[in-house]
Amino acid sequence: MKDSQRHLRPHSLGIIVLALFLAASLALGYGVAFAGKAHAATYTPPPSDRADTLIDSSWRFHLGDVSGAQNPSFDDASWGGVTLPHTWNAIDGQDGGSNYYRGIGWYRLHQTIPSADAGKQIFLQFDGADLVTDVYVNGTLLGEHQGGYAAFRYNATAALTIGGDNVIAVKVNNASNADIAPLSADFTFFGGLYRDVHLIVTDSVHMRMLDYGTSGLFVRQTNVSAAAANLQVTTEVWNDGGTPQNVTLNAVIVDGSNTTVQTLTATQSVAAHSGYTFVQTTTISNPHLWDGQRDPYLYHVYAQVQTGATVNDLVAEPLGLRSYAIDVNNGFFLNGHYLDLHGVNFHQDRINQGWAVTNAELDQDFNLAASMGSTALRMAHYQHAGRIYDDADGQGMVMWAEIPLVNGITNSANFTSNAEQQLTELIRQNYNHPSIIFWSISNEITNSGGPDSNTLLGDLNTVAKQQDPDRITTLADDSGPADATSKHTDTVGYNRYYGWYNGQATGLDGFLSSTHTNHPTMSFAISEYGAGGSIYQHQDNPPQTSPTSYFHPEEYQATLHEVSWQALASKPYVWGKFIWNMYDFASDGRNEGDTAGRNDKGLCTYDRVTCKDAFYWYKANWTTAPFVYLTDRRYTNRTTPTTDVKIYANTSSVTLTVNGVSQGARSSNNHIFLWTGVTLQAGSNAVSVSSTQGGTTYTDSATWNYSPNVRVNAGARLPYTDTSGKFYDVDHYYSGGTNGATSATIAGSPEQAEYQTYRSGSSFTYTIPAVNGSYIMYLKFMEPTKTGTGQRVFSVAANGATVISNLDIYAQVGKNTALQQQFPITVTNGIVTLSFTASTDSALVNAISLVHQ
Repeated sequence: MKDSQRHLRPHSLGIIVLALFLAASLALGYGVAFAGKAHAATYTPPPSDRADTLIDSSWRFHLGDVSGAQNPSFDDASWGGVTLPHTWNAIDGQDGGSNYYRGIGWYRLHQTIPSADAGKQIFLQFDGADLVTDVYVNGTLLGEHQGGYAAFRYNATAALTIGGDNVIAVKVNNASNADIAPLSADFTFFGGLYRDVHLIVTDSVHMRMLDYGTSGLFVRQTNVSAAAANLQVTTEVWNDGGTPQNVTLNAVIVDGSNTTVQTLTATQSVAAHSGYTFVQTTTISNPHLWDGQRDPYLYHVYAQVQTGATVNDLVAEPLGLRSYAIDVNNGFFLNGHYLDLHGVNFHQDRINQGWAVTNAELDQDFNLAASMGSTALRMAHYQHAGRIYDDADGQGMVMWAEIPLVNGITNSANFTSNAEQQLTELIRQNYNHPSIIFWSISNEITNSGGPDSNTLLGDLNTVAKQQDPDRITTLADDSGPADATSKHTDTVGYNRYYGWYNGQATGLDGFLSSTHTNHPTMSFAISEYGAGGSIYQHQDNPPQTSPTSYFHPEEYQATLHEVSWQALASKPYVWGKFIWNMYDFASDGRNEGDTAGRNDKGLCTYDRVTCKDAFYWYKANWTTAPFVYLTDRRYTNRTTPTTDVKIYANTSSVTLTVNGVSQGARSSNNHIFLWTGVTLQAGSNAVSVSSTQGGTTYTDSATWNYSPNVRVNAGARLPYTDTSGKFYDVDHYYSGGTNGATSATIAGSPEQAEYQTYRSGSSFTYTIPAVNGSYIMYLKFMEPTKTGTGQRVFSVAANGATVISNLDIYAQVGKNTALQQQFPITVTNGIVTLSFTASTDSALVNAISLVHQ
C-alpha cells in the first residue's frame, strides 16, 4: 500500500498491535524498552538530517487561468512578484457587493536544489491554500489537495533536478465547489497561498511525511491524575531507501526544563519503500499537570529516528498532561476543578490582508484575547494556523477546534469523503496540542436548508472518535435542543443572538434556563452570541438596533453584552460561553453597519487598533488586575446638556470628576458604575474617573463637546466634519426611506461628502431629539439621478407644518448641484419631527442642520 494511501489510526491500535509489535521485535532479536528509567540529565536534541526551509519569497503570480503555466519553459516574465503569505482577495474580499474574485490563480517559483541533497527525500509542504490546489514540479503533477485550511505535503523527490534549477508551479482555485466544504458561509473565502510554504529535506529513513501532513508522532494520554498518567507514544517511520534498514526509535520525554523524564527505545527492521508504526507505552508518576492558565506546564516528546549511531530524523511534539470532563449541572472541570470556559470566537483575516497574516499578527490576536481574560477560544469555522494552537498550549487556553462544515451539505459520496478528510486532517495535525479539548464537526448545518445532514453528522462523529477516542466532540447548532442535529456529539453549543437577530437581549436568560430544565441530561454551551457595534456611531440609551441597518451604535452592543453576560455568569451548567466575535471580519455579502462587506460584531475593530466598550466590559468581569474604563469615550460630540456616565471597572469604588468638579464616588456589585443626569457645559468637557486600590490610583479620561446644534449627514455611515469644522453625525433618527450615494462631483459647494450621500423614499421621517429653544433649520439637497423638471417633486413638514412645498431640485439647480433651504423652527417638547412626502417619484434629503439661536 502506498504511503499516501495509508490511513493509520494509532489511537485505536490497542493491545493487539502492541502484542504483535513485541512478538515481532523479539523474534527478530531486537531489544525493546517501553519504560526506560528516569534520567536527571538535560536533553539536548541531537542534529538530524532534516532541513525545513520556508520558500515564501520570489514567487511570480497571475490572477486567472493560463494554459501551460505548469511547464518549466513557460514565460512568466509578465507576471507580478509576490511574497507569501498571499491572497488575491485582500481588497475585493472585504469591500462588499458579494462579487469578489472566486476562481484560479497561478504561482510559480524557481528553486535550486543543492547537489548535497542528492539521495535525500524532498517534500513540499503547504500550510494553507484555498480551496483546491494543484502542485507541479518541472511539469509533473504531484497531486491535488481539496480543502482550504489544513496543511498538506507532497513528495517532490522524483520530479526534482538535483543541483539545478526547478520550477514549482501551483494552481489555486477558490471557486465554489459542490464537493468541498464549506459550500457557503458568512465570511469571505480568501483565495491563494495564504500561509507559508516549506521545502523539507530528509534522509531516506525518516518520520512518515505523507500521513495527512502530520509529524508522524502521536502521544495519547489516559487515566491522568496527580498520581500518574498513562502514555501511548505512536511513531510512524518510513524507509524510502532501496534496502531494508534496522531502525531504532528513541522516544524521549522531557519536562519543562528539558530534563529527561523517560526514554523509550525500540528497534525494528523496516522494509524498503515501506513504513513501520512503533507503539510504546509508559506511565509518568506524579506528573506536573497542564492546568490551564493557572499552570500551563508542558512536557515535550522527541521522536529520534536512528540507523546505527546516525540520527536520521527528529521531530518533537508538546505534551500537556490533563484530565477534563463536563458535568451537566456544574459545567466544565479541568483536572478535577471547575473552570469557567468563557472567551471569544476567532476569524483569521485582517483588514487589507485577508487571510495572509504573519505569525507575529497571530500572536497579537491571541494575546489580546488573553488580556481580556478569556479562558477558552472557539476557532471558528475552520482549521486555523498551528501558531494559534501553539500559543494556547503555552498560555493555558482551552480550545474548541472546528472543520468548515457550515450552513449546508451536498448529499454525495464526494462531499462526505471530503468532510471526513478535513476532519481527519484537523485531528491528526493537531492531535498533540493539550489546549484542544473539543473537536467540532459543524456549524449551523441546517442554516441553508437543502439535504438532511444527520447521516453525515453521525458519520463525522464516528470518524472523530476513531481518530481520537478521548477528546470531547461537539458542534454549533442554531436549530434548538429538540432538533436531531443536537444529538450526534458528546455535547453541543448553541448560537443564540437574542437582542440582535431575534427577541430581546433578556431572552437569553430564559433560553438557558428552559434548555437546562427541559433537557436535564444534555450538556451545552453558548457557542455564539453578540451584536454589531461601530466605534463611529453613537446614541444615548439606544433602542434595539436593526441588524441590517447602517446604524449599529457602539452603546447598544455594549448594553446587549451587559445583559447577556449577567445571564451567562450565573449559570455554571453552561459549560462554555463564546462571544461572536473577537474582531470585526470580512463578509463580502454583508451591507450593514458603518462599512459594506464587514461583520462588525467584533469586540475590537478589523484593524485591531481599537477595542470597543464591550471588550472592557468583559475585561472588568474576567480579570483581576485593577483598571477603570470610561465608556462612551468616542461619543465626543453631544447635543444634549445632560448625560449618564458609565464606567467599567474591577475595583470596589470609582470617583467621577467633570470639569474639575467631583461628582462623587460609586460602588458596584456588577462592575458597572453609573452616574445619571450629569450636566455638561457648552463647549469642551473634561471627564475623568479614578479608583484607588492597594495604594495605587487608576484613572481614565475623555473629552466630550456639547452643543445644542444637531447636524445629520443623510445616507452616511460615517461621521463628517465639514471645511469649517462643523460636525455632521451619521444618518440615524430616521424611519423609512433608503440610503443612497453618488461619486459625482457636486457643484455649488465645497462640501462634497455632505452632498454625495442621501436618504430617499416615497415618504420617510426624522425624529430628532433637541434642546428646547429657537433654531434655524437648514435642509440640503442635490439631485443625483433625474435629468428633467417634474421628475422628482416632494414636500417637507416640520413638527406637522409644511415648510417646503412641491420642491423640484432639478428645476431649481439642475443635476449634481447643491441646494440649501432654511426656515426657523421652535422646539418645545425636546423633539423635532421632519416628514418628507413625494408627490412625484420620491423625496430626498442630503443633510440636515439644526442650528440653535
